[in-house]
Amino acid sequence: MQHLFIDYIVLILIILALVMVANKLRLAYPIVLVLGGLALSLTDEFSQITISPDLVFLIFLPPLLYEAAWQVSWKEFWRWRRVITSFAFPIVIVTSCVIALVSHALIPGFTLSLGFLLGGIISPPDAISATTIMRQVNVPKPLVSIAEGESLLNDASSLIVFRFALAAVITGQFQASEAATSFLLVVLMGISIGLLVGVLFYIVHRWLPTTPSIDIVLTLVTPYCMYYAAEHFHFSGVLAVVSGGLLLSSKRQSLLTYQSRIQSVNVWGSFVFVLNGLVFMLIGLQLPSIVQQLGTISLSTAIGYGLVISLVLIATRLLCTIGASYFTRIASRFITVAESNPGWKNPLILGWAGMRGVVSLAAAISIPLVIREGEAFPLRNLILFITFIVILATLVFQGLTLPWLIRKLKLEADPAVVPEQQQELIIRQTISRKSLQFLEKTGLSTPYLTNLSERLTIDLAGLDQKAGGAGNSNALGDYQRTYLELLQQQRTWLSEINRQTDFDEDLIRKHLSLIDLEELKIREKLVQEDEPER
Repeated sequence: MQHLFIDYIVLILIILALVMVANKLRLAYPIVLVLGGLALSLTDEFSQITISPDLVFLIFLPPLLYEAAWQVSWKEFWRWRRVITSFAFPIVIVTSCVIALVSHALIPGFTLSLGFLLGGIISPPDAISATTIMRQVNVPKPLVSIAEGESLLNDASSLIVFRFALAAVITGQFQASEAATSFLLVVLMGISIGLLVGVLFYIVHRWLPTTPSIDIVLTLVTPYCMYYAAEHFHFSGVLAVVSGGLLLSSKRQSLLTYQSRIQSVNVWGSFVFVLNGLVFMLIGLQLPSIVQQLGTISLSTAIGYGLVISLVLIATRLLCTIGASYFTRIASRFITVAESNPGWKNPLILGWAGMRGVVSLAAAISIPLVIREGEAFPLRNLILFITFIVILATLVFQGLTLPWLIRKLKLEADPAVVPEQQQELIIRQTISRKSLQFLEKTGLSTPYLTNLSERLTIDLAGLDQKAGGAGNSNALGDYQRTYLELLQQQRTWLSEINRQTDFDEDLIRKHLSLIDLEELKIREKLVQEDEPER
Protein backbone atom coordinates (compact mmCIF):
# COMPACT_ATOMS: atom_id res chain seq x y z
CA MET A 1 0.00 0.00 0.00
CA GLN A 2 2.80 2.41 0.93
CA HIS A 3 4.69 1.55 -2.25
CA LEU A 4 1.56 2.20 -4.36
CA PHE A 5 1.02 5.55 -2.66
CA ILE A 6 4.60 6.60 -3.42
CA ASP A 7 4.13 5.50 -7.06
CA TYR A 8 1.12 7.80 -7.37
CA ILE A 9 3.05 10.71 -5.83
CA VAL A 10 5.82 10.17 -8.39
CA LEU A 11 3.15 9.87 -11.09
CA ILE A 12 1.69 13.26 -10.13
CA LEU A 13 5.17 14.83 -10.32
CA ILE A 14 5.60 13.33 -13.79
CA ILE A 15 2.20 14.72 -14.78
CA LEU A 16 3.27 18.20 -13.69
CA ALA A 17 6.45 17.94 -15.73
CA LEU A 18 4.59 16.73 -18.82
CA VAL A 19 2.01 19.52 -18.55
CA MET A 20 4.85 22.05 -18.44
CA VAL A 21 6.28 20.43 -21.56
CA ALA A 22 2.85 20.61 -23.22
CA ASN A 23 2.56 24.31 -22.35
CA LYS A 24 6.04 24.94 -23.74
CA LEU A 25 5.15 23.15 -26.99
CA ARG A 26 1.69 24.78 -27.05
CA LEU A 27 -0.04 21.42 -27.19
CA ALA A 28 -3.19 20.36 -25.37
CA TYR A 29 -1.89 18.63 -22.26
CA PRO A 30 -4.22 15.57 -22.54
CA ILE A 31 -2.35 14.54 -25.70
CA VAL A 32 1.05 14.75 -24.02
CA LEU A 33 -0.20 12.93 -20.91
CA VAL A 34 -1.61 10.02 -22.90
CA LEU A 35 1.64 9.65 -24.82
CA GLY A 36 3.59 10.00 -21.58
CA GLY A 37 1.47 7.29 -19.95
CA LEU A 38 2.08 5.09 -22.97
CA ALA A 39 5.84 5.54 -22.56
CA LEU A 40 5.69 4.86 -18.81
CA SER A 41 3.69 1.68 -19.43
CA LEU A 42 6.82 0.18 -20.97
CA THR A 43 8.68 0.47 -17.65
CA ASP A 44 8.48 -2.11 -14.87
CA GLU A 45 7.85 0.52 -12.20
CA PHE A 46 4.57 1.88 -13.61
CA SER A 47 3.25 -0.88 -15.86
CA GLN A 48 1.28 -2.47 -13.01
CA ILE A 49 -0.61 0.68 -11.95
CA THR A 50 -4.31 0.07 -12.47
CA ILE A 51 -7.57 1.08 -10.82
CA SER A 52 -10.48 -1.09 -9.73
CA PRO A 53 -13.33 -1.03 -12.31
CA ASP A 54 -15.92 -0.69 -9.54
CA LEU A 55 -14.37 2.57 -8.31
CA VAL A 56 -13.70 4.36 -11.60
CA PHE A 57 -17.03 6.15 -11.82
CA LEU A 58 -17.26 6.89 -8.10
CA ILE A 59 -13.77 8.41 -7.81
CA PHE A 60 -13.28 10.38 -11.02
CA LEU A 61 -16.58 11.09 -12.69
CA PRO A 62 -18.64 12.99 -10.05
CA PRO A 63 -16.13 15.80 -9.35
CA LEU A 64 -15.20 16.17 -13.03
CA LEU A 65 -18.85 16.51 -14.06
CA TYR A 66 -19.64 18.79 -11.13
CA GLU A 67 -16.78 21.13 -11.92
CA ALA A 68 -17.83 21.18 -15.58
CA ALA A 69 -21.38 22.13 -14.55
CA TRP A 70 -19.98 25.02 -12.50
CA GLN A 71 -17.88 26.26 -15.41
CA VAL A 72 -20.71 26.19 -17.96
CA SER A 73 -22.52 29.47 -18.44
CA TRP A 74 -26.23 28.79 -17.91
CA LYS A 75 -27.08 31.73 -20.15
CA GLU A 76 -24.98 30.34 -22.99
CA PHE A 77 -26.26 26.85 -22.29
CA TRP A 78 -29.85 28.04 -22.65
CA ARG A 79 -29.06 30.12 -25.72
CA TRP A 80 -27.58 27.12 -27.56
CA ARG A 81 -29.86 24.53 -25.92
CA ARG A 82 -31.23 23.14 -29.21
CA VAL A 83 -27.77 22.64 -30.69
CA ILE A 84 -26.44 21.16 -27.44
CA THR A 85 -29.35 18.75 -26.99
CA SER A 86 -29.19 17.68 -30.65
CA PHE A 87 -25.51 16.88 -30.19
CA ALA A 88 -25.92 15.27 -26.79
CA PHE A 89 -28.82 12.93 -27.48
CA PRO A 90 -29.53 12.24 -31.19
CA ILE A 91 -25.87 12.24 -32.25
CA VAL A 92 -24.88 9.96 -29.36
CA ILE A 93 -27.70 7.53 -30.17
CA VAL A 94 -26.96 7.61 -33.92
CA THR A 95 -23.25 7.07 -33.22
CA SER A 96 -24.00 4.16 -30.90
CA CYS A 97 -26.21 2.53 -33.53
CA VAL A 98 -23.61 2.95 -36.29
CA ILE A 99 -20.82 1.57 -34.10
CA ALA A 100 -23.04 -1.36 -33.08
CA LEU A 101 -23.78 -2.30 -36.68
CA VAL A 102 -20.20 -1.83 -37.91
CA SER A 103 -18.58 -3.72 -35.02
CA HIS A 104 -21.15 -6.54 -35.32
CA ALA A 105 -20.34 -6.91 -39.02
CA LEU A 106 -16.58 -6.41 -38.64
CA ILE A 107 -15.64 -8.46 -35.57
CA PRO A 108 -16.37 -12.21 -35.39
CA GLY A 109 -18.48 -13.11 -32.36
CA PHE A 110 -19.34 -9.48 -31.64
CA THR A 111 -23.10 -9.37 -30.89
CA LEU A 112 -25.29 -6.31 -31.33
CA SER A 113 -25.48 -5.97 -27.56
CA LEU A 114 -21.69 -5.80 -27.37
CA GLY A 115 -21.77 -3.35 -30.29
CA PHE A 116 -24.14 -1.02 -28.46
CA LEU A 117 -21.98 -1.39 -25.36
CA LEU A 118 -18.93 -0.28 -27.36
CA GLY A 119 -20.98 2.52 -28.95
CA GLY A 120 -22.07 3.79 -25.55
CA ILE A 121 -18.45 3.78 -24.39
CA ILE A 122 -16.86 5.69 -27.28
CA SER A 123 -19.72 7.96 -28.41
CA PRO A 124 -19.15 10.91 -26.00
CA PRO A 125 -16.39 13.38 -26.96
CA ASP A 126 -14.08 14.71 -24.27
CA ALA A 127 -14.68 18.43 -23.76
CA ILE A 128 -11.47 19.02 -21.80
CA SER A 129 -9.26 18.33 -24.80
CA ALA A 130 -11.49 20.22 -27.24
CA THR A 131 -11.97 23.36 -25.14
CA THR A 132 -8.27 23.45 -24.18
CA ILE A 133 -7.32 23.56 -27.86
CA MET A 134 -10.11 25.99 -28.77
CA ARG A 135 -9.03 28.47 -26.12
CA GLN A 136 -5.42 28.28 -27.32
CA VAL A 137 -6.35 29.27 -30.86
CA ASN A 138 -9.03 31.78 -29.89
CA VAL A 139 -12.15 30.40 -31.58
CA PRO A 140 -15.51 32.21 -31.37
CA LYS A 141 -17.14 31.93 -27.95
CA PRO A 142 -20.26 30.03 -29.16
CA LEU A 143 -18.14 27.05 -30.25
CA VAL A 144 -16.59 26.73 -26.80
CA SER A 145 -20.00 27.12 -25.12
CA ILE A 146 -21.54 24.41 -27.31
CA ALA A 147 -18.62 22.04 -26.68
CA GLU A 148 -18.85 22.57 -22.92
CA GLY A 149 -22.62 22.20 -22.84
CA GLU A 150 -22.53 19.12 -25.02
CA SER A 151 -20.00 17.45 -22.73
CA LEU A 152 -22.38 17.69 -19.80
CA LEU A 153 -25.29 15.98 -21.53
CA ASN A 154 -23.58 13.56 -23.90
CA ASP A 155 -21.77 11.94 -20.98
CA ALA A 156 -25.14 11.22 -19.42
CA SER A 157 -26.80 9.99 -22.62
CA SER A 158 -23.87 7.74 -23.60
CA LEU A 159 -23.63 6.20 -20.13
CA ILE A 160 -27.35 5.46 -20.18
CA VAL A 161 -26.85 3.64 -23.51
CA PHE A 162 -23.89 1.87 -21.89
CA ARG A 163 -26.00 0.83 -18.89
CA PHE A 164 -28.81 -0.71 -20.97
CA ALA A 165 -26.38 -2.43 -23.33
CA LEU A 166 -24.49 -3.86 -20.35
CA ALA A 167 -27.73 -5.20 -18.90
CA ALA A 168 -28.59 -6.77 -22.27
CA VAL A 169 -25.18 -8.50 -22.45
CA ILE A 170 -25.48 -9.85 -18.90
CA THR A 171 -29.12 -11.00 -19.09
CA GLY A 172 -29.22 -11.82 -22.79
CA GLN A 173 -32.55 -9.98 -23.11
CA PHE A 174 -33.56 -6.60 -24.47
CA GLN A 175 -37.11 -5.28 -24.87
CA ALA A 176 -37.46 -1.93 -26.65
CA SER A 177 -40.67 -0.80 -24.93
CA GLU A 178 -39.37 -1.66 -21.49
CA ALA A 179 -36.03 -0.02 -22.28
CA ALA A 180 -37.75 3.21 -23.42
CA THR A 181 -39.80 3.38 -20.22
CA SER A 182 -36.76 2.64 -18.08
CA PHE A 183 -34.75 5.24 -20.03
CA LEU A 184 -37.25 8.01 -19.19
CA LEU A 185 -37.44 6.90 -15.57
CA VAL A 186 -33.66 6.81 -15.22
CA VAL A 187 -33.35 10.30 -16.76
CA LEU A 188 -36.19 12.02 -14.87
CA MET A 189 -35.43 10.48 -11.50
CA GLY A 190 -31.70 11.12 -11.90
CA ILE A 191 -32.39 14.82 -12.54
CA SER A 192 -34.89 14.98 -9.65
CA ILE A 193 -32.49 13.41 -7.15
CA GLY A 194 -29.71 15.74 -8.24
CA LEU A 195 -31.94 18.79 -7.77
CA LEU A 196 -33.15 17.51 -4.38
CA VAL A 197 -29.62 16.92 -3.08
CA GLY A 198 -28.62 20.30 -4.51
CA VAL A 199 -31.42 22.03 -2.58
CA LEU A 200 -30.35 20.29 0.64
CA PHE A 201 -26.75 21.43 0.24
CA TYR A 202 -27.97 24.93 -0.66
CA ILE A 203 -29.83 25.07 2.66
CA VAL A 204 -26.69 23.96 4.52
CA HIS A 205 -24.50 26.57 2.81
CA ARG A 206 -27.06 29.34 3.04
CA TRP A 207 -28.42 29.12 6.55
CA LEU A 208 -25.96 27.15 8.70
CA PRO A 209 -22.91 28.84 10.28
CA THR A 210 -20.32 27.49 7.86
CA THR A 211 -16.78 28.75 7.39
CA PRO A 212 -14.85 28.96 4.10
CA SER A 213 -13.08 25.69 4.93
CA ILE A 214 -16.40 23.97 5.65
CA ASP A 215 -17.91 25.42 2.47
CA ILE A 216 -15.07 24.09 0.33
CA VAL A 217 -15.21 20.62 1.91
CA LEU A 218 -18.98 20.58 1.34
CA THR A 219 -18.48 21.41 -2.35
CA LEU A 220 -16.04 18.51 -2.63
CA VAL A 221 -18.52 16.14 -0.98
CA THR A 222 -21.60 17.36 -2.88
CA PRO A 223 -21.01 15.62 -6.27
CA TYR A 224 -20.30 12.29 -4.58
CA CYS A 225 -23.54 12.56 -2.57
CA MET A 226 -25.53 13.38 -5.71
CA TYR A 227 -23.98 10.53 -7.66
CA TYR A 228 -24.29 7.90 -4.95
CA ALA A 229 -27.88 8.89 -4.05
CA ALA A 230 -29.03 8.43 -7.66
CA GLU A 231 -27.02 5.25 -8.30
CA HIS A 232 -28.25 3.72 -5.03
CA PHE A 233 -31.77 3.75 -6.46
CA HIS A 234 -30.49 2.64 -9.91
CA PHE A 235 -31.04 6.00 -11.61
CA SER A 236 -28.59 8.18 -13.55
CA GLY A 237 -25.88 9.43 -11.22
CA VAL A 238 -24.36 11.42 -14.07
CA LEU A 239 -27.55 13.42 -14.67
CA ALA A 240 -27.93 13.89 -10.92
CA VAL A 241 -24.49 15.51 -10.71
CA VAL A 242 -25.08 17.61 -13.83
CA SER A 243 -28.53 18.90 -12.80
CA GLY A 244 -27.52 19.51 -9.18
CA GLY A 245 -24.29 21.18 -10.28
CA LEU A 246 -26.11 23.53 -12.66
CA LEU A 247 -28.59 24.44 -9.91
CA LEU A 248 -25.92 25.29 -7.34
CA SER A 249 -23.79 27.04 -9.94
CA SER A 250 -26.66 29.41 -10.73
CA LYS A 251 -26.92 30.25 -7.00
CA ARG A 252 -23.20 30.73 -6.36
CA GLN A 253 -23.51 34.38 -5.29
CA SER A 254 -25.97 33.57 -2.49
CA LEU A 255 -24.63 30.06 -1.83
CA LEU A 256 -21.05 30.98 -0.89
CA THR A 257 -19.43 33.94 0.84
CA TYR A 258 -16.84 36.02 -0.97
CA GLN A 259 -14.07 34.21 0.96
CA SER A 260 -15.42 30.79 0.02
CA ARG A 261 -15.72 31.76 -3.63
CA ILE A 262 -12.12 33.02 -3.77
CA GLN A 263 -10.65 29.99 -2.02
CA SER A 264 -12.80 27.38 -3.76
CA VAL A 265 -11.65 28.48 -7.22
CA ASN A 266 -8.06 27.59 -6.39
CA VAL A 267 -8.91 24.37 -4.54
CA TRP A 268 -11.21 23.07 -7.26
CA GLY A 269 -8.87 24.11 -10.05
CA SER A 270 -6.01 22.12 -8.51
CA PHE A 271 -8.21 19.15 -7.58
CA VAL A 272 -9.72 18.74 -11.04
CA PHE A 273 -6.33 19.31 -12.67
CA VAL A 274 -4.86 16.37 -10.73
CA LEU A 275 -7.87 14.13 -11.48
CA ASN A 276 -7.74 14.89 -15.19
CA GLY A 277 -4.00 14.37 -15.24
CA LEU A 278 -4.28 10.99 -13.54
CA VAL A 279 -7.05 9.81 -15.85
CA PHE A 280 -5.24 10.77 -19.06
CA MET A 281 -2.05 9.24 -17.73
CA LEU A 282 -3.96 6.04 -16.82
CA ILE A 283 -5.19 5.83 -20.40
CA GLY A 284 -1.62 5.28 -21.55
CA LEU A 285 -0.68 3.07 -18.59
CA GLN A 286 -3.45 0.56 -19.27
CA LEU A 287 -2.05 -0.61 -22.62
CA PRO A 288 0.29 -3.44 -21.50
CA SER A 289 -2.30 -5.17 -19.31
CA ILE A 290 -4.93 -4.89 -22.03
CA VAL A 291 -2.59 -6.26 -24.71
CA GLN A 292 -1.58 -9.20 -22.51
CA GLN A 293 -5.21 -10.23 -22.11
CA LEU A 294 -6.26 -10.12 -25.77
CA GLY A 295 -6.07 -13.92 -25.81
CA THR A 296 -6.35 -15.53 -29.24
CA ILE A 297 -6.82 -12.20 -31.04
CA SER A 298 -3.54 -10.98 -32.50
CA LEU A 299 -2.28 -7.50 -31.74
CA SER A 300 -2.29 -6.44 -35.41
CA THR A 301 -5.89 -7.61 -35.83
CA ALA A 302 -7.00 -5.74 -32.70
CA ILE A 303 -5.23 -2.57 -33.90
CA GLY A 304 -7.01 -2.94 -37.25
CA TYR A 305 -10.38 -3.19 -35.53
CA GLY A 306 -9.57 -0.11 -33.44
CA LEU A 307 -8.50 2.00 -36.41
CA VAL A 308 -11.56 1.06 -38.48
CA ILE A 309 -13.87 1.88 -35.56
CA SER A 310 -12.02 5.18 -35.08
CA LEU A 311 -12.50 6.17 -38.73
CA VAL A 312 -16.19 5.24 -38.59
CA LEU A 313 -16.58 7.24 -35.39
CA ILE A 314 -14.92 10.36 -36.85
CA ALA A 315 -16.92 10.14 -40.09
CA THR A 316 -20.21 9.61 -38.27
CA ARG A 317 -19.73 12.64 -36.04
CA LEU A 318 -18.73 14.85 -38.98
CA LEU A 319 -21.79 13.80 -40.97
CA CYS A 320 -24.03 14.34 -37.94
CA THR A 321 -22.73 17.83 -37.11
CA ILE A 322 -22.88 19.03 -40.72
CA GLY A 323 -26.29 17.39 -41.10
CA ALA A 324 -27.47 19.17 -37.95
CA SER A 325 -26.45 22.47 -39.58
CA TYR A 326 -28.68 21.85 -42.60
CA PHE A 327 -31.50 20.66 -40.35
CA THR A 328 -31.21 23.89 -38.33
CA ARG A 329 -31.49 25.93 -41.52
CA ILE A 330 -34.75 24.14 -42.38
CA ALA A 331 -36.07 24.31 -38.81
CA SER A 332 -35.43 28.08 -38.66
CA ARG A 333 -38.33 28.56 -41.09
CA PHE A 334 -40.73 27.21 -38.49
CA ILE A 335 -39.20 27.92 -35.06
CA THR A 336 -36.86 30.47 -33.51
CA VAL A 337 -33.27 29.23 -33.37
CA ALA A 338 -30.09 30.77 -31.96
CA GLU A 339 -28.41 30.77 -35.39
CA SER A 340 -30.57 30.40 -38.51
CA ASN A 341 -27.62 29.82 -40.85
CA PRO A 342 -24.73 28.08 -39.03
CA GLY A 343 -22.92 27.42 -42.31
CA TRP A 344 -20.43 24.57 -42.60
CA LYS A 345 -17.28 25.86 -40.89
CA ASN A 346 -18.51 25.81 -37.27
CA PRO A 347 -20.16 22.37 -37.60
CA LEU A 348 -16.97 21.06 -39.20
CA ILE A 349 -14.90 22.34 -36.24
CA LEU A 350 -17.32 20.83 -33.72
CA GLY A 351 -17.31 17.57 -35.65
CA TRP A 352 -13.52 17.43 -35.75
CA ALA A 353 -13.33 18.32 -32.05
CA GLY A 354 -14.73 14.91 -31.13
CA MET A 355 -11.70 13.59 -29.24
CA ARG A 356 -12.47 10.80 -26.78
CA GLY A 357 -11.07 10.69 -23.28
CA VAL A 358 -12.03 10.50 -19.61
CA VAL A 359 -15.58 9.17 -19.77
CA SER A 360 -14.79 6.57 -22.43
CA LEU A 361 -11.89 5.20 -20.41
CA ALA A 362 -13.93 5.15 -17.21
CA ALA A 363 -16.81 3.31 -18.88
CA ALA A 364 -14.52 0.74 -20.52
CA ILE A 365 -12.60 -0.04 -17.33
CA SER A 366 -15.86 -0.36 -15.37
CA ILE A 367 -17.05 -3.32 -17.46
CA PRO A 368 -17.30 -6.23 -14.99
CA LEU A 369 -14.78 -9.04 -15.26
CA VAL A 370 -17.47 -11.73 -15.15
CA ILE A 371 -21.13 -11.92 -16.21
CA ARG A 372 -22.05 -14.47 -13.61
CA GLU A 373 -20.09 -16.79 -11.41
CA GLY A 374 -17.46 -18.60 -13.44
CA GLU A 375 -18.33 -16.96 -16.79
CA ALA A 376 -16.03 -14.23 -18.07
CA PHE A 377 -17.44 -11.14 -19.72
CA PRO A 378 -17.29 -11.79 -23.51
CA LEU A 379 -14.54 -9.94 -25.40
CA ARG A 380 -14.03 -7.50 -22.51
CA ASN A 381 -10.34 -6.94 -23.21
CA LEU A 382 -10.94 -6.43 -26.93
CA ILE A 383 -13.49 -3.74 -26.07
CA LEU A 384 -10.94 -2.12 -23.76
CA PHE A 385 -8.26 -2.28 -26.44
CA ILE A 386 -10.53 -0.80 -29.13
CA THR A 387 -11.49 1.97 -26.70
CA PHE A 388 -7.81 2.64 -26.05
CA ILE A 389 -7.05 2.84 -29.79
CA VAL A 390 -10.03 5.15 -30.36
CA ILE A 391 -8.93 7.48 -27.55
CA LEU A 392 -5.32 7.47 -28.73
CA ALA A 393 -6.22 7.96 -32.40
CA THR A 394 -8.71 10.77 -31.83
CA LEU A 395 -6.64 12.57 -29.21
CA VAL A 396 -3.41 12.48 -31.17
CA PHE A 397 -4.70 12.72 -34.76
CA GLN A 398 -7.65 15.07 -34.28
CA GLY A 399 -6.07 16.89 -31.34
CA LEU A 400 -2.91 17.79 -33.22
CA THR A 401 -4.72 18.77 -36.43
CA LEU A 402 -7.59 20.74 -34.82
CA PRO A 403 -5.56 23.96 -34.32
CA TRP A 404 -4.38 23.79 -37.96
CA LEU A 405 -7.97 23.28 -39.15
CA ILE A 406 -9.26 26.20 -37.07
CA ARG A 407 -6.56 28.52 -38.43
CA LYS A 408 -7.14 27.26 -41.98
CA LEU A 409 -10.87 27.97 -41.89
CA LYS A 410 -10.30 31.51 -40.56
CA LEU A 411 -13.40 31.61 -38.40
CA GLU A 412 -14.98 35.01 -38.04
CA ALA A 413 -16.71 36.31 -34.94
CA ASP A 414 -20.46 36.82 -35.09
CA PRO A 415 -21.01 40.48 -36.11
CA ALA A 416 -24.18 40.56 -33.98
CA VAL A 417 -22.15 39.87 -30.84
CA VAL A 418 -20.56 42.83 -29.08
CA PRO A 419 -16.74 42.42 -29.21
CA GLU A 420 -15.19 41.35 -25.92
CA GLN A 421 -13.12 44.52 -25.52
CA GLN A 422 -16.21 46.64 -26.04
CA GLN A 423 -18.12 44.53 -23.50
CA GLU A 424 -15.31 45.09 -21.03
CA LEU A 425 -15.47 48.84 -21.62
CA ILE A 426 -19.26 48.99 -21.23
CA ILE A 427 -19.16 46.92 -18.03
CA ARG A 428 -16.52 49.17 -16.43
CA GLN A 429 -18.32 52.33 -17.54
CA THR A 430 -21.66 51.08 -16.21
CA ILE A 431 -20.21 50.03 -12.85
CA SER A 432 -18.26 53.28 -12.42
CA ARG A 433 -21.24 55.44 -13.36
CA LYS A 434 -23.66 53.62 -11.05
CA SER A 435 -21.06 53.63 -8.26
CA LEU A 436 -20.78 57.42 -8.46
CA GLN A 437 -24.58 57.71 -8.36
CA PHE A 438 -24.66 55.46 -5.31
CA LEU A 439 -22.05 57.53 -3.46
CA GLU A 440 -23.97 60.73 -4.22
CA LYS A 441 -27.14 59.23 -2.72
CA THR A 442 -25.39 58.33 0.55
CA GLY A 443 -24.89 62.01 1.37
CA LEU A 444 -21.70 61.18 3.28
CA SER A 445 -18.65 63.36 2.82
CA THR A 446 -15.31 62.15 4.17
CA PRO A 447 -11.80 62.38 2.74
CA TYR A 448 -11.94 58.64 2.01
CA LEU A 449 -15.26 58.75 0.19
CA THR A 450 -14.18 61.85 -1.70
CA ASN A 451 -11.06 60.03 -2.79
CA LEU A 452 -13.17 57.04 -3.87
CA SER A 453 -15.45 59.30 -5.90
CA GLU A 454 -12.46 60.92 -7.55
CA ARG A 455 -10.99 57.51 -8.32
CA LEU A 456 -14.24 56.36 -9.89
CA THR A 457 -14.46 59.57 -11.90
CA ILE A 458 -10.97 58.96 -13.23
CA ASP A 459 -11.89 55.35 -14.06
CA LEU A 460 -14.95 56.55 -15.91
CA ALA A 461 -12.82 58.98 -17.89
CA GLY A 462 -10.38 56.22 -18.76
CA LEU A 463 -7.40 57.68 -16.88
CA ASP A 464 -4.99 56.07 -14.39
CA GLN A 465 -6.27 55.29 -10.91
CA LYS A 466 -5.09 57.41 -8.02
CA ALA A 467 -5.01 56.29 -4.40
CA GLY A 468 -4.51 58.10 -1.14
CA GLY A 469 -6.35 60.22 1.36
CA ALA A 470 -6.25 60.50 5.12
CA GLY A 471 -8.62 61.15 7.98
CA ASN A 472 -9.70 60.11 11.42
CA SER A 473 -10.78 56.59 12.39
CA ASN A 474 -14.51 57.42 12.19
CA ALA A 475 -14.12 58.69 8.65
CA LEU A 476 -12.14 55.58 7.75
CA GLY A 477 -14.89 53.39 9.23
CA ASP A 478 -17.56 55.23 7.21
CA TYR A 479 -15.45 54.76 4.11
CA GLN A 480 -15.00 51.02 4.67
CA ARG A 481 -18.65 50.36 5.51
CA THR A 482 -19.89 52.37 2.56
CA TYR A 483 -17.38 50.76 0.25
CA LEU A 484 -18.58 47.28 1.33
CA GLU A 485 -22.18 48.31 0.63
CA LEU A 486 -21.08 49.65 -2.73
CA LEU A 487 -19.39 46.34 -3.60
CA GLN A 488 -22.64 44.53 -2.84
CA GLN A 489 -24.51 46.94 -5.09
CA GLN A 490 -21.93 46.32 -7.83
CA ARG A 491 -22.71 42.60 -7.63
CA THR A 492 -26.38 43.42 -8.12
CA TRP A 493 -25.65 45.63 -11.12
CA LEU A 494 -23.45 42.97 -12.68
CA SER A 495 -26.28 40.46 -12.28
CA GLU A 496 -28.58 42.90 -14.10
CA ILE A 497 -26.05 43.30 -16.91
CA ASN A 498 -25.71 39.51 -17.13
CA ARG A 499 -29.42 39.19 -17.93
CA GLN A 500 -28.73 40.94 -21.24
CA THR A 501 -27.92 38.46 -24.00
CA ASP A 502 -25.15 40.60 -25.50
CA PHE A 503 -22.75 40.13 -22.61
CA ASP A 504 -20.40 37.22 -22.04
CA GLU A 505 -21.02 35.60 -18.65
CA ASP A 506 -17.33 34.75 -18.26
CA LEU A 507 -16.54 38.48 -18.24
CA ILE A 508 -19.26 39.09 -15.68
CA ARG A 509 -17.80 36.35 -13.48
CA LYS A 510 -14.35 37.89 -13.84
CA HIS A 511 -15.62 41.19 -12.49
CA LEU A 512 -17.49 39.43 -9.68
CA SER A 513 -14.22 37.76 -8.71
CA LEU A 514 -12.47 41.14 -8.71
CA ILE A 515 -15.18 42.46 -6.39
CA ASP A 516 -14.64 39.47 -4.10
CA LEU A 517 -10.92 40.25 -3.96
CA GLU A 518 -11.64 43.89 -3.22
CA GLU A 519 -13.97 42.90 -0.37
CA LEU A 520 -11.32 40.54 0.99
CA LYS A 521 -8.81 43.40 1.17
CA ILE A 522 -11.26 45.73 2.92
CA ARG A 523 -12.34 43.14 5.47
CA GLU A 524 -8.76 42.14 6.24
CA LYS A 525 -8.03 45.80 7.05
CA LEU A 526 -11.05 45.86 9.36
CA VAL A 527 -9.79 42.76 11.18
CA GLN A 528 -6.30 44.25 11.55
CA GLU A 529 -7.75 47.45 13.03
CA ASP A 530 -9.94 45.52 15.48
CA GLU A 531 -7.10 43.36 16.79
CA PRO A 532 -5.29 46.12 18.80
CA GLU A 533 -8.56 47.02 20.52
CA ARG A 534 -8.99 43.43 21.71
